[in-house]
Amino acid sequence: MTALIFILFYDPIIGSAFLYLPVSKPDIFDPQACSSLALSSVTSSRADHLVVAPSTINNSIADSSVINYQPLTDGFSRRLTYLRLSITDFCNFRCEYCLPNGYQGKRPTDELSVAEIQTLIQAFAQVGTIKVRITGGEPSIRRDVVDIIEAIKNTTGIERVAMTSNGHKLGKHLAHWQAAGLNQLNISMDSFDADTFHQMTGFNTQPQLIKDMDTLLATTDIKLKINSILMAETAFQNLLDAMNYVQDRPVTFRFIEFMQTSDNSDLFFFFFSQSDMITDYLLARGWQSNARGSADGPAIEYSHPDYLGRIGMIAPYAAHFCDNCNRLRVSSQGKVHLCLFDDGNYDIRDYLQHNDVQGLVNTLHRFMPIKPEHHHLHESNSGMMHNLSIIGG
Repeated sequence: MTALIFILFYDPIIGSAFLYLPVSKPDIFDPQACSSLALSSVTSSRADHLVVAPSTINNSIADSSVINYQPLTDGFSRRLTYLRLSITDFCNFRCEYCLPNGYQGKRPTDELSVAEIQTLIQAFAQVGTIKVRITGGEPSIRRDVVDIIEAIKNTTGIERVAMTSNGHKLGKHLAHWQAAGLNQLNISMDSFDADTFHQMTGFNTQPQLIKDMDTLLATTDIKLKINSILMAETAFQNLLDAMNYVQDRPVTFRFIEFMQTSDNSDLFFFFFSQSDMITDYLLARGWQSNARGSADGPAIEYSHPDYLGRIGMIAPYAAHFCDNCNRLRVSSQGKVHLCLFDDGNYDIRDYLQHNDVQGLVNTLHRFMPIKPEHHHLHESNSGMMHNLSIIGG
């Protein structure tokens, strides 16, 4: 006879008791009961482990002054040590697979302030986050990006601060980013060919970007990685160019499988190329995979004794891609995304505006039972992700 284990906990903010079950149950999540958290409605694909019932529990057991500083661990025993923080939705590039017509509308005026970000990072650090990646849009367009880097770096518990950027005017930023404490920079560069780069991004700046990256390697200790969308028409030439580039540079060049979103279906079916072709080519030539660190993202990186750098692969369509998910995302408006391709988000800005670190810590723990096990890209379901610039991709 199999015994069922029920875990019951009370949420004093939303006034409900949560019954967490290890088996799938019908979704009866009541979004109205969660209005004080501004929770989006939760679909059954995201909440099939969660049952919410009206509270009949004595409020005396729900002391909101009790803070849970245990590391964030979701319902699938995954430790969440990595935060991806978007600081703007705006991007100045017009990449054909992401924002082919450029950013539409005016740049938002309600982006998180440095003070709000400090509160956010303090809370995440207290529940086990050790790595923070700053994303966008394009984060370098914020004039206070140096202050943001510095604030994150100076937070007790944060071991690594990374940023993803398109590298526009990289040279003028390097000294400031280094001084602020940036540990790692990922540059989005989809081609080593200047004309192709110009066609794909709308900017004729690839030669200068190559020079600026060499300056980074020569004058800073910032770890450099390059991200490139894997597309059928450029994949093989990009691989050959990447292997040549990393042969004498301590750089990791990573291919990212093109992901389908609600506004790129036509491009997806035209450009998509599976990562197996790259992996097979590398393995056949003596490259070997390297172990991932506990705070690393989902990339599998390959090294070779004759090469100083590495080639990496991010393959969201691969089996078991989500098995070791270790991250949460926060948008530039202060909304938590439990998965890049989730159907909803959760507004935590009130905590940030009131510097309520304790309240945010407890709320982050209450999100854990509803973090989904995996995305649904195989079903052509990208959730809220309309384009790849949202919350850092």
